[in-house]
Amino acid sequence: MVRSAPPVGDSLLAGAFVVLVVAESVFGSTVRTPVWHALVAVPAMAALAWRRRWPIAVAAVVIGSNLAVNPEGQFSTLLALVLVSFTLGAELVPPRSYAGIAVLGVPFLAGMVVEGLEPSDVAAAIVFLGGPFAVGVGLRQRSARLAEVVARADRMEREQQARAAAAVAEERARIARELHDIVSHSISVVAIQTQAVRRRLGPEQRREAADLAAVETTARQALAEMRRLFGVLRKDGDSPSLAPQPGLGELDRLVEQVRSAGLGVDVCVEGERVDLPPGMDLAAYRIVQEGLTNALRHAQAGQASVRLVYGETTLTVTVADNGRGAQEGAGGHGLVGVRERVALYGGSVVTGPGPDGGFQLEASLPMRERL
Repeated sequence: MVRSAPPVGDSLLAGAFVVLVVAESVFGSTVRTPVWHALVAVPAMAALAWRRRWPIAVAAVVIGSNLAVNPEGQFSTLLALVLVSFTLGAELVPPRSYAGIAVLGVPFLAGMVVEGLEPSDVAAAIVFLGGPFAVGVGLRQRSARLAEVVARADRMEREQQARAAAAVAEERARIARELHDIVSHSISVVAIQTQAVRRRLGPEQRREAADLAAVETTARQALAEMRRLFGVLRKDGDSPSLAPQPGLGELDRLVEQVRSAGLGVDVCVEGERVDLPPGMDLAAYRIVQEGLTNALRHAQAGQASVRLVYGETTLTVTVADNGRGAQEGAGGHGLVGVRERVALYGGSVVTGPGPDGGFQLEASLPMRERL
C-alpha cells in the first residue's frame, strides 16, 4: 500500500516554497496579477512535497507553473526548478531520469525562445538545470555504491558465518568418528572378555554364566548400533578404521615426523604421567599435532616446543613456535577442531602470541576420569 502522506522534510520544504509564493503575491511589486500568481504557483509549490514519489509529474507541474506566472525568471518558482532537477537525477535511473530532465528542460528552453533567446541563455540553462541534475545523479550513484558495499559486506559476513558453522559441524563429525572407533574398540573388548570369563565358569555357576551371557549380548548389540552410527557419521568412501586411534604414547613418533620435515621440536613433560581415558588421550595427541602442523605449514617457524604438565586435576598441553603466528582456519579448520575437542571434556583453550613472539596454543583438559 502506497503511503498518501509525503515525508516530513519534503512537506516542510514544500511549505517554505508556498510561503515564498504567497509573500511574492502579497508584497511583490513586480507581480502583475497577484491572485493568478497565487492560484497557479501555490499548488505547484505544494506538489514539491511529493517530488520524490512522482518526480516527473511534479517536474511537469512546476515547469508549467513557472512558464505561466514567471516567464522572466524573477520569482521562487525558478528556484523550485533547481530542486526538481536535482530530484530527477537523485531519484530516477536512466532512461527515466533522461525523460524527466527533458520534461523540465525542453519547455524551459522553449520559454526562453519565446522571450528572446540569447546564446548565453543556453549555457545558463544547462548550468541552471543540468548542474543540479548532475549532482543528483552523482549522489544517487554514490548511495548505490555504498549500498552495494554494505550488501557485499553483509553477504561476506553471512558466508563467513556459514563456513564457520560448516567447519564446526565437520570437525564435530570427525571427532565423533574418531570417538566411535575408540568406543567400538572398548565395547569389543568388553564382549570378548565377558565371553572368556563366562567360558571359564563351572556348571555350578549357571546363574553367573547367564548374567555374563546377558552382558555379552548387550555389548554385541551396542557394537552393532555403533556400526549403524558410523553409517550416519561417515563421509562417502569412509570405512571403519582398523588401526587404534593414536594417543600421547605416539607423541615421540609424531615429533620425529615433524623434525624430519624441517621443524625443530623440544618436548618437556612435567609432573607424574598418568593413564588418560582413550578419548582424552586422543584429544591431547590431536592438540599437539595441530599445534605442530600450524608451526610447520602456516607459521613459517623454525623451532617449536611441546610442553605437557600433569597437574593434580588438569593436563595442560602447550605448543609454541617462533614463527609469524597462525591464522584461524589457515590450512583448514584445525584450531576449530581443537576447541571442539577441548570443549567436549570441559576444558579451555587459549591461542595467541607467545611470551617470546611467535604463536602459542595452550589447552587445559580436566582429568576427572582418570583410569
